[in-house]
This record gives sequence, C-alpha cells and structure tokens, in this order.
Amino acid sequence: MARTAGSHSDITGPRIRAAALRLFAQNGYAAVSMRQIAAEVGVQVGALYNYTPDKQSLLYTLMEEHMATLLTAWREAPKGLSPLERLEAFTRFHIRFNLERADAVFISYMELRNLTGENFAAIEAQRRAYETALEGILSEGVRAGAFRVQDPKVASLALIAMLTGVNTWYRAGGRLSLEDVQTIYWDMARQMVAADLGGSSLGTGAQQGT
Repeated sequence: MARTAGSHSDITGPRIRAAALRLFAQNGYAAVSMRQIAAEVGVQVGALYNYTPDKQSLLYTLMEEHMATLLTAWREAPKGLSPLERLEAFTRFHIRFNLERADAVFISYMELRNLTGENFAAIEAQRRAYETALEGILSEGVRAGAFRVQDPKVASLALIAMLTGVNTWYRAGGRLSLEDVQTIYWDMARQMVAADLGGSSLGTGAQQGT
C-alpha cells in the first residue's frame, strides 16, 4: 500500500519510531498493534512495513538505539581522573541521561521479556557493557584504596538500580531541581562506597550469597 502523500523515509521512519515509543510506554508492547502505530503517525498500516519488518523488529530497534546512544554518550562524557571523580561523573550522567529519555528507559527495562531470544541477547550485551563501565570504576577505586566494596559487580548493579529509580518519582518543576537530585544521589553513592566509612558498605551481602 502506498505511503501517505508527502512522507519520506528520513521523516516517516523517525516518526514511526517516536510513535511506537510513546505507545509502548503508555500501553505496553503486547497491547499495541501495528494499526495503532500507523494511525498515530498518520499513514496506512501497510506503509509501516516499508520501515520495519514487524512489531518485534520495531521494539528491538528502539531498545538498540537507546542503548547505543547511552554507551556513546558515556564514552564521550567528561569523567575526571580519579575513581571518585569518575564515579561522580557516572552518577550525574546516568540521572541526567535517563530523565531526558523517560519512555525509552521504561521500555528498556519493562519490555525485555517481550524480545525474542536473539534480540534479548543483543540488548543484554549492550546492558552488560554499560554495567561493566561502572564496575570498572568501582574496581579501580578498591585497588586504589578509595572505595570499600566487597563485590564491585553486585555494587554496580545496585547503584544503577538506585540511580534509575529517580525516573519513578522525579518531575521537572517540583521542589528539587535536576542539579539538586544529582547532588543528593551523588552524596548517597559516595557514602555507600567510601573506604573511610567502616562497618557495612555496598556489596557486603555478596559473602552471604547475594
């Protein structure tokens, strides 16, 4: 079926992805049909298949683009030299990046279960690459005596979960600014891994089988 007059691949393709992102985030992947996506964009349903083979490919494309953008943005972000500076950079970066892409972040966590096995493996590899970046910072900090973390892998997962949780409650224009939130969470993250705290620190459950 013909595309709507005036549509072009470099315009309609991004519009289809943006519409799918909104609908998947609002209603869930399983509840959204290709017909609904087409209606949202303003094209005939058959025109969608000029841009994506099927709904599964569209979901994978959204997730893959999000993770690729995340990894590239982190590689290019200023990081500082010391483990402490790099951990602060990661903390502030993660919060800012995720809040700017709330729908994509929601889908990247909630719709993993709807990926095929091959697509799931590809997205998981990207997620592991990002998690490994934080794990590397923590491991370096432990070696330098700056951090007290018994299991950097467990600690990296816990920290990412904590930072991603900002998306569930933060609203622009509220009592706290983005800078306020970044500073508060950085203070918590720093205290959780600091070598001079004594007692328990992030990752201590690893020795108990966590």
